[in-house]
Amino acid sequence: MENKKRDFWDKLTIILQPLGGLFTAIAITLLGFFTSQYLERQQSLDANTRLYSELMSNREQSESALRKDMFVSIIGTFLRPQESTIGAAVLNLELLAYNFHESLNLKPLFTDLRQSISERLKHEARPDSLERYLAFQRRLERVAREITKKQMVVLEGVGVKKDWAVNLEGEFEGVALEPAEFELDSVSTTLVVDVTDVDREAKELRLDVTIRSQNGQGDPVSKNVSFSTGFYDFPMIDNTRLPNGQRFSVIMNNFSEMGAEITIVLFPGAYASLKEKPYYGEVIENIRRSSEGFGN
Repeated sequence: MENKKRDFWDKLTIILQPLGGLFTAIAITLLGFFTSQYLERQQSLDANTRLYSELMSNREQSESALRKDMFVSIIGTFLRPQESTIGAAVLNLELLAYNFHESLNLKPLFTDLRQSISERLKHEARPDSLERYLAFQRRLERVAREITKKQMVVLEGVGVKKDWAVNLEGEFEGVALEPAEFELDSVSTTLVVDVTDVDREAKELRLDVTIRSQNGQGDPVSKNVSFSTGFYDFPMIDNTRLPNGQRFSVIMNNFSEMGAEITIVLFPGAYASLKEKPYYGEVIENIRRSSEGFGN
Protein backbone atom coordinates (compact mmCIF):
# COMPACT_ATOMS: atom_id res chain seq x y z
CA MET A 1 0.00 0.00 0.00
CA GLU A 2 1.22 3.38 -0.97
CA ASN A 3 1.88 5.62 1.99
CA LYS A 4 0.01 8.91 1.79
CA LYS A 5 2.21 11.89 2.35
CA ARG A 6 1.04 13.97 5.28
CA ASP A 7 0.68 17.70 4.79
CA PHE A 8 1.00 20.49 7.34
CA TRP A 9 -2.56 20.22 8.62
CA ASP A 10 -2.28 16.49 9.20
CA LYS A 11 0.84 17.04 11.24
CA LEU A 12 -0.84 19.84 13.22
CA THR A 13 -3.82 17.57 13.95
CA ILE A 14 -1.51 14.84 15.26
CA ILE A 15 0.23 17.36 17.53
CA LEU A 16 -2.91 19.06 18.89
CA GLN A 17 -5.11 15.99 19.30
CA PRO A 18 -3.52 14.87 22.60
CA LEU A 19 -3.79 18.47 23.86
CA GLY A 20 -7.56 18.67 23.29
CA GLY A 21 -8.37 16.97 26.55
CA LEU A 22 -5.89 19.18 28.38
CA PHE A 23 -7.44 22.35 26.93
CA THR A 24 -10.92 21.12 27.85
CA ALA A 25 -9.84 20.44 31.40
CA ILE A 26 -8.21 23.86 31.66
CA ALA A 27 -11.35 25.55 30.30
CA ILE A 28 -13.58 23.70 32.79
CA THR A 29 -11.21 24.59 35.62
CA LEU A 30 -11.14 28.27 34.66
CA LEU A 31 -14.92 28.35 34.26
CA GLY A 32 -15.36 26.81 37.69
CA PHE A 33 -12.86 29.24 39.21
CA PHE A 34 -14.46 32.37 37.77
CA THR A 35 -17.96 31.09 38.57
CA SER A 36 -16.90 30.46 42.14
CA GLN A 37 -15.36 33.95 42.36
CA TYR A 38 -18.54 35.54 41.00
CA LEU A 39 -20.75 33.65 43.44
CA GLU A 40 -18.51 34.61 46.35
CA ARG A 41 -18.62 38.28 45.35
CA GLN A 42 -22.38 38.11 44.94
CA GLN A 43 -22.81 36.46 48.33
CA SER A 44 -20.53 39.05 49.91
CA LEU A 45 -22.53 41.86 48.26
CA ASP A 46 -25.81 40.36 49.46
CA ALA A 47 -24.44 40.00 52.98
CA ASN A 48 -23.18 43.59 53.00
CA THR A 49 -26.55 44.80 51.67
CA ARG A 50 -28.43 42.93 54.39
CA LEU A 51 -26.05 44.28 57.02
CA TYR A 52 -26.46 47.83 55.74
CA SER A 53 -30.25 47.46 55.68
CA GLU A 54 -30.27 46.15 59.25
CA LEU A 55 -28.00 48.98 60.42
CA MET A 56 -30.17 51.61 58.72
CA SER A 57 -33.32 50.03 60.13
CA ASN A 58 -31.86 50.01 63.64
CA ARG A 59 -30.69 53.59 63.18
CA GLU A 60 -34.14 54.72 62.06
CA GLN A 61 -35.75 52.93 65.01
CA SER A 62 -33.33 54.61 67.40
CA GLU A 63 -33.95 58.03 65.83
CA SER A 64 -37.71 57.49 65.95
CA ALA A 65 -37.54 56.54 69.61
CA LEU A 66 -35.37 59.58 70.36
CA ARG A 67 -37.72 61.90 68.46
CA LYS A 68 -40.70 60.40 70.25
CA ASP A 69 -39.11 60.95 73.67
CA MET A 70 -38.10 64.48 72.64
CA PHE A 71 -41.59 65.27 71.41
CA VAL A 72 -43.30 63.94 74.55
CA SER A 73 -40.89 65.85 76.78
CA ILE A 74 -41.20 69.15 74.90
CA ILE A 75 -44.95 69.08 74.31
CA GLY A 76 -45.46 68.41 78.01
CA THR A 77 -44.02 71.84 78.84
CA PHE A 78 -46.76 73.50 76.78
CA LEU A 79 -49.45 71.43 78.50
CA ARG A 80 -48.09 72.56 81.88
CA PRO A 81 -47.47 76.28 81.26
CA GLN A 82 -47.21 77.11 84.95
CA GLU A 83 -43.97 75.14 85.05
CA SER A 84 -42.37 77.00 82.12
CA THR A 85 -40.97 80.49 81.71
CA ILE A 86 -41.24 82.51 78.49
CA GLY A 87 -37.58 81.84 77.72
CA ALA A 88 -37.99 78.08 78.21
CA ALA A 89 -41.16 78.09 76.08
CA VAL A 90 -39.35 79.86 73.23
CA LEU A 91 -36.50 77.36 73.40
CA ASN A 92 -38.87 74.38 73.43
CA LEU A 93 -40.80 75.78 70.49
CA GLU A 94 -37.53 76.19 68.58
CA LEU A 95 -36.74 72.52 69.22
CA LEU A 96 -40.20 71.47 68.05
CA ALA A 97 -40.05 73.65 64.94
CA TYR A 98 -36.62 72.51 63.79
CA ASN A 99 -37.34 68.81 64.36
CA PHE A 100 -41.05 68.40 63.54
CA HIS A 101 -41.93 71.24 61.16
CA GLU A 102 -42.89 68.84 58.35
CA SER A 103 -45.37 66.82 60.43
CA LEU A 104 -46.93 69.23 62.96
CA ASN A 105 -49.01 72.36 62.61
CA LEU A 106 -47.13 74.57 65.06
CA LYS A 107 -49.01 77.79 64.31
CA PRO A 108 -51.22 77.59 67.45
CA LEU A 109 -48.12 77.34 69.66
CA PHE A 110 -46.39 80.21 67.84
CA THR A 111 -49.54 82.36 68.08
CA ASP A 112 -50.14 81.61 71.75
CA LEU A 113 -46.53 82.33 72.68
CA ARG A 114 -46.52 85.56 70.65
CA GLN A 115 -49.65 86.71 72.48
CA SER A 116 -48.09 85.85 75.84
CA ILE A 117 -45.01 87.91 74.99
CA SER A 118 -47.19 90.80 73.78
CA GLU A 119 -49.08 90.80 77.08
CA ARG A 120 -45.81 90.91 79.00
CA LEU A 121 -44.63 93.84 76.89
CA LYS A 122 -47.81 95.80 77.65
CA HIS A 123 -47.34 95.48 81.41
CA GLU A 124 -43.53 95.67 81.61
CA ALA A 125 -41.81 98.99 82.32
CA ARG A 126 -38.19 98.02 83.03
CA PRO A 127 -35.96 98.60 79.99
CA ASP A 128 -33.98 95.39 80.48
CA SER A 129 -37.15 93.28 80.66
CA LEU A 130 -38.63 95.03 77.66
CA GLU A 131 -35.53 94.27 75.62
CA ARG A 132 -35.59 90.63 76.73
CA TYR A 133 -39.20 90.15 75.60
CA LEU A 134 -38.53 91.96 72.33
CA ALA A 135 -35.64 89.55 71.80
CA PHE A 136 -38.04 86.63 72.35
CA GLN A 137 -40.34 88.08 69.68
CA ARG A 138 -37.47 88.35 67.23
CA ARG A 139 -36.46 84.75 67.95
CA LEU A 140 -39.97 83.53 67.15
CA GLU A 141 -40.02 85.37 63.84
CA ARG A 142 -36.49 84.22 62.98
CA VAL A 143 -37.39 80.57 63.59
CA ALA A 144 -40.56 80.92 61.51
CA ARG A 145 -38.65 82.51 58.63
CA GLU A 146 -35.97 79.80 58.69
CA ILE A 147 -38.56 76.99 58.68
CA THR A 148 -40.45 78.66 55.83
CA LYS A 149 -37.20 79.08 53.88
CA LYS A 150 -36.33 75.38 54.33
CA GLN A 151 -39.73 74.29 53.05
CA MET A 152 -39.70 76.79 50.18
CA VAL A 153 -36.36 75.44 48.93
CA VAL A 154 -38.08 72.09 48.41
CA LEU A 155 -41.33 73.45 46.98
CA GLU A 156 -39.69 75.89 44.57
CA GLY A 157 -37.74 72.97 43.08
CA VAL A 158 -40.93 71.14 42.10
CA GLY A 159 -43.43 73.98 41.75
CA VAL A 160 -43.89 77.55 40.54
CA LYS A 161 -44.27 80.81 42.45
CA LYS A 162 -45.19 84.48 42.16
CA ASP A 163 -44.25 87.42 44.43
CA TRP A 164 -46.32 90.48 45.35
CA ALA A 165 -45.79 93.68 47.31
CA VAL A 166 -48.84 94.93 49.24
CA ASN A 167 -49.07 98.64 50.12
CA LEU A 168 -50.32 99.10 53.71
CA GLU A 169 -49.80 102.83 54.09
CA GLY A 170 -52.56 104.90 55.70
CA GLU A 171 -56.10 103.64 56.17
CA PHE A 172 -56.22 100.19 54.61
CA GLU A 173 -59.37 99.55 52.58
CA GLY A 174 -58.32 96.43 50.71
CA VAL A 175 -56.42 95.87 47.49
CA ALA A 176 -56.74 93.57 44.47
CA LEU A 177 -53.47 91.99 43.39
CA GLU A 178 -52.49 91.14 39.84
CA PRO A 179 -53.86 87.69 38.91
CA ALA A 180 -51.29 84.89 38.99
CA GLU A 181 -51.27 82.43 36.09
CA PHE A 182 -49.43 79.15 36.67
CA GLU A 183 -48.59 76.18 34.46
CA LEU A 184 -47.57 73.02 36.33
CA ASP A 185 -47.62 69.43 35.05
CA SER A 186 -49.62 70.51 31.96
CA VAL A 187 -52.34 72.00 34.18
CA SER A 188 -53.18 75.71 33.98
CA THR A 189 -54.24 77.47 37.19
CA THR A 190 -55.19 81.10 37.73
CA LEU A 191 -55.35 82.64 41.21
CA VAL A 192 -57.12 85.96 41.73
CA VAL A 193 -56.05 87.38 45.10
CA ASP A 194 -57.75 90.18 47.04
CA VAL A 195 -56.25 91.44 50.30
CA THR A 196 -59.35 92.32 52.32
CA ASP A 197 -57.97 93.18 55.77
CA VAL A 198 -54.77 93.53 57.80
CA ASP A 199 -53.93 92.71 61.43
CA ARG A 200 -50.93 94.87 62.19
CA GLU A 201 -50.36 93.48 65.67
CA ALA A 202 -50.36 89.85 64.52
CA LYS A 203 -48.63 90.84 61.24
CA GLU A 204 -51.20 88.97 59.19
CA LEU A 205 -53.15 89.64 56.00
CA ARG A 206 -56.69 88.45 55.30
CA LEU A 207 -56.96 87.07 51.75
CA ASP A 208 -59.83 86.18 49.47
CA VAL A 209 -58.63 83.90 46.66
CA THR A 210 -60.58 82.83 43.58
CA ILE A 211 -59.16 79.68 41.98
CA ARG A 212 -59.70 78.81 38.31
CA SER A 213 -58.19 75.48 37.37
CA GLN A 214 -58.93 72.05 35.86
CA ASN A 215 -59.98 68.74 37.35
CA GLY A 216 -58.52 65.34 36.49
CA GLN A 217 -60.58 65.17 33.27
CA GLY A 218 -59.39 68.58 32.11
CA ASP A 219 -62.74 70.27 32.78
CA PRO A 220 -62.61 73.84 34.14
CA VAL A 221 -63.44 74.28 37.81
CA SER A 222 -63.63 77.35 40.03
CA LYS A 223 -63.85 77.93 43.77
CA ASN A 224 -63.24 80.62 46.35
CA VAL A 225 -61.35 80.41 49.66
CA SER A 226 -60.65 82.93 52.41
CA PHE A 227 -57.93 82.72 55.04
CA SER A 228 -55.31 84.71 56.94
CA THR A 229 -51.59 84.40 56.34
CA GLY A 230 -48.64 85.44 58.48
CA PHE A 231 -45.14 84.44 59.50
CA TYR A 232 -46.39 81.31 61.28
CA ASP A 233 -48.13 79.75 58.27
CA PHE A 234 -45.68 77.20 56.86
CA PRO A 235 -46.27 76.23 53.21
CA MET A 236 -46.04 72.45 53.58
CA ILE A 237 -48.58 72.55 56.43
CA ASP A 238 -50.84 75.53 55.68
CA ASN A 239 -51.92 75.07 52.07
CA THR A 240 -55.07 74.80 49.98
CA ARG A 241 -55.96 71.66 48.08
CA LEU A 242 -56.80 72.11 44.39
CA PRO A 243 -59.12 69.88 42.33
CA ASN A 244 -56.23 68.35 40.33
CA GLY A 245 -54.23 67.10 43.30
CA GLN A 246 -52.00 70.17 43.44
CA ARG A 247 -51.67 72.62 46.35
CA PHE A 248 -50.99 76.30 46.77
CA SER A 249 -49.74 78.21 49.78
CA VAL A 250 -49.22 81.88 50.63
CA ILE A 251 -46.01 82.86 52.43
CA MET A 252 -45.39 86.07 54.37
CA ASN A 253 -41.86 87.25 53.56
CA ASN A 254 -41.80 90.70 55.17
CA PHE A 255 -44.22 92.92 57.10
CA SER A 256 -44.05 96.54 58.23
CA GLU A 257 -46.39 99.46 58.78
CA MET A 258 -45.69 100.57 55.22
CA GLY A 259 -46.27 97.29 53.39
CA ALA A 260 -45.95 93.52 53.17
CA GLU A 261 -44.28 91.11 50.77
CA ILE A 262 -45.96 87.78 50.06
CA THR A 263 -45.33 84.81 47.79
CA ILE A 264 -47.75 82.25 46.36
CA VAL A 265 -46.25 78.86 45.53
CA LEU A 266 -48.09 76.17 43.55
CA PHE A 267 -46.74 72.64 43.97
CA PRO A 268 -47.66 68.93 43.61
CA GLY A 269 -49.74 67.55 46.46
CA ALA A 270 -47.17 64.81 47.08
CA TYR A 271 -44.92 67.44 48.65
CA ALA A 272 -47.41 68.50 51.30
CA SER A 273 -46.60 67.76 54.92
CA LEU A 274 -46.30 64.24 56.34
CA LYS A 275 -49.55 64.74 58.25
CA GLU A 276 -51.45 65.27 54.99
CA LYS A 277 -52.94 62.13 53.45
CA PRO A 278 -54.22 62.11 49.87
CA TYR A 279 -57.85 61.28 49.28
CA TYR A 280 -58.43 57.83 47.76
CA GLY A 281 -60.13 59.44 44.78
CA GLU A 282 -57.01 61.51 44.08
CA VAL A 283 -54.76 58.45 44.31
CA ILE A 284 -56.96 56.43 41.94
CA GLU A 285 -57.18 59.34 39.49
CA ASN A 286 -53.39 59.81 39.51
CA ILE A 287 -52.87 56.09 38.89
CA ARG A 288 -55.39 56.17 36.03
CA ARG A 289 -53.70 59.15 34.39
CA SER A 290 -50.26 57.56 34.80
CA SER A 291 -51.53 54.34 33.20
CA GLU A 292 -52.98 56.26 30.26
CA GLY A 293 -49.73 58.18 29.80
CA PHE A 294 -47.74 54.93 29.89
CA GLY A 295 -50.05 53.37 27.34
CA ASN A 296 -49.55 56.29 24.96
